[in-house]
This record gives sequence, C-alpha cells and structure tokens, in this order.
Amino acid sequence: MINLANRVQTLTPSTTLAITAKANELKAQGVDVIGLGAGEPDYNTPANILEAAYQSMLAGKTKYTPAGGLPALKEAIIHKLQRDQGLSYCQKEVMVGIGAKHVLYTLFQVLLNKGDEVIIPIPYWVSYPEQVKLAQGVPVYIEATASQEYKISPQQLREAITERTKAIILNTPSNPTGMIYSKEELTALAEVCREFDILIVSDEIYEKLVYGDIVHTSIATLSEDAKNRTVVINGVSKSHSMTGWRIGYAAGDAKLIKAMTDLASHSTSNPVTTSQYAAIEAYNGPQDAVEEMRQAFEGRLNAIYPKLQAIPGFTVLRPQGAFYLLPDVSEAAKKTGYSSVDDFVTALLTEANVAVIPGSGFGAHATIRLSYATSLETLTEAVERIHQFVTSKWKD
Repeated sequence: MINLANRVQTLTPSTTLAITAKANELKAQGVDVIGLGAGEPDYNTPANILEAAYQSMLAGKTKYTPAGGLPALKEAIIHKLQRDQGLSYCQKEVMVGIGAKHVLYTLFQVLLNKGDEVIIPIPYWVSYPEQVKLAQGVPVYIEATASQEYKISPQQLREAITERTKAIILNTPSNPTGMIYSKEELTALAEVCREFDILIVSDEIYEKLVYGDIVHTSIATLSEDAKNRTVVINGVSKSHSMTGWRIGYAAGDAKLIKAMTDLASHSTSNPVTTSQYAAIEAYNGPQDAVEEMRQAFEGRLNAIYPKLQAIPGFTVLRPQGAFYLLPDVSEAAKKTGYSSVDDFVTALLTEANVAVIPGSGFGAHATIRLSYATSLETLTEAVERIHQFVTSKWKD
C-alpha cells in the first residue's frame, strides 16, 4: 500500500484546470461548450518569436543551459526591467524558471520554514496558498471586499502581521479581480512592510495588460528599501501569449536568487532551452504584438462589461487590467434556486454550456471568474447564454 506524504494530503487541485478539463470532456462528447475559464491569451505567439525559437534549434542550441537561465536571457530581462520600470538589476539578481508558477514555488521552498506565515489578500490566485502550504508555511488571509476594489488597506496589513510573518504576496494587476494598486496605495503598503521588516512578493505577470488611463506601478520602484525587500515575479506567458513556453523569472536579492537557482539545479536542471531563446526575442524584439493584444482585450472588455452588468443578480466592478471579470453572483444563484455559487457554476456548464470558474477557488465564494481572452463573438454568445439561463430560472 502506498502512503502519500503529509504535504500533499490537503493539497487542493487547481480549480481553473479542473473546470477546463470538464469543459473539454463535454466538448469531446460533441457538446457546444463555451469555455471562459482558462487564463491565457487566444492569440498565437508572435511570428518573430516563433522564428527565433526555430532558428535556435537549427543552430544546435538544444543542450543544457545554466540552471538559472541563459546569460543572454538574463540580460534581456535586465534590459526589460530598466526600460519598462527604471529598475536596475545584475545577473546574480535574476533567476529564470519554468514559468512564473515554478519560480514562485521555488521562492517559497527556499524562503519558508515550518510555521512561517505569508499574508495573502483575498481574492487570490489559486496556487498561492497551496504553494505556501507545500513549503510548510501558513497562509494568512486578508479579505479585500468589492467596496475596497478588492485591495487591502495598510491597516488591514498591519493587523495581520505577527512575529511569524515572513512575506506578503501582492498581485497587481490581479488575477482574478483585474484590479490594480495605485502608486499611493503601494507606497502605504511598502511603509508597513518596512516597519515590520517583511518581504514583498510582487507578482506582475499581467503588467502589460492595463486599460484606460490606469498605470501599472511596480512596488520595487518606490524606494531603495522597497526594492531591496521585493522579489519581482514576471514572465512572457501573458504579455507575449507564450503560456505553453513556460518561461518566468524572479528579480531580487542576490542571496535569495542564488538559493532559488541552487534548488532549481536539483529539480529542473534548467528552463527549456528553446523557450529561453524565444523569450530573448520576446523581450529584445519588436513589442507591437504586445500592444495589439492589449488593445484587443480592452476592446472586448468595453463591449462585454455592460452586457454582464445587465444580467439580473450580477454585480461586477470594472477591471483595470488583466483579462478577467469577477462578478458577485450570489443573488443570481439564490434567485435561480441554487444553494451555492459552486452549484450555480455547475448548472451553467451542464445546462447553459458555459464554463466559468467558481470564485471559491480564489477565496471569494460569492463570485465567478470569467476570462475575456477569447473572441468577442464567443464572449457575446456566452454572456447571452448566461443571461438567458438566469432569467429563465429567476424566482422572486
């Protein structure tokens, strides 16, 4: 009999992947399912990046690389951080991993001891708590309500800190809310982190997807102290439509980066070589496609947001970035006869053939997450199906 390790006994599978798998199963049976679950752009990777990867393989660049990434890729990342945010790093302060998720996992493994606490604002990306727990850390949650635009306050942060607090995770632009912390809000949070000497994990993977007159600010840019205590997490997945290439990076304190690199050397050997050459082109080459995708997502948001607002029992804040909407559907679930939002989501999939993600996976049980990283035609049809589903079952 096989007995699994304690660390995986309470592991919760990814909600997003589970819903996507169920939707794909129905599609394979011939059901016309519209999936609004997966968090990836619907564009192919730009042609110049594909060509760079192809040429690297033809040139025989298919062997092992340094565990923490090719020096040329590190230089491309350093240049990107300087160009886009005015941040200065050297190669020993950058580690490349197999996607931002793997980089975060590696970070928590080298950072946390048993019982160390990591503050995680709610709503959160599904993998944050699980990764902290896998490192024997303790997730400490702060709920940020819709009235706060899903952003925590300095006072909430101060009250959550204990002697065991090691770090806080900030994800801006946010998955799943699409909300963005302003420079002033980040400055206030950075001051609390300085006061209590805690690390800031700044997940900026949606940095390029910002809409209207909103500006993305990296908390690492605010002061020397903020930079020194921040680990910036980013990658090419969302910005360059390279989710499957699996290239992410961390930029931060050299001691921490070395530990992460050493751990990676015993777990993955190195990021995929071809993907690294693709990422070099992604950062050093033309950025036109990045802006083209951003504009497309903003156009879809502008078109679909009012349609979602019009659904009875749906309350939704307009996101400022990323490509998600997070409506509160608790009233709609209740009025259509479902005891929970999770049951409402299941019915949407099986009866209306629309796959969305229940907010329970993000710690926000009254909500659902819809991705608008798909065509406007598909989005329109999906929202019409949801609207029809709700109105047909509504009971006063």
